[in-house]
Amino acid sequence: MGTVIDALEYAPNNIRANAVGPGFIRTPLLDANLDEETLKGIAALHPIGRLGTSEEVAELVAWLASDASSFVTGSYYPIDGGYLAR
Repeated sequence: MGTVIDALEYAPNNIRANAVGPGFIRTPLLDANLDEETLKGIAALHPIGRLGTSEEVAELVAWLASDASSFVTGSYYPIDGGYLAR
């Protein structure tokens, strides 16, 4: 809810407010703490069939920070390979 309130409050100042919600992202932290079988099990919970990458999250954040998304504000962007859509 904070994103929407911030978006409404700051829009007149040309400031956009959006939120990014990464799902399970393959990182060194996951690799160090979960075995390959567990990672495969988690990946199977995603309709896309794999875990995300930090580069994929970074691309979304870069787009949101760019002028290409100049009309985008007040939104939440799950980047989770369809996990929430199940």
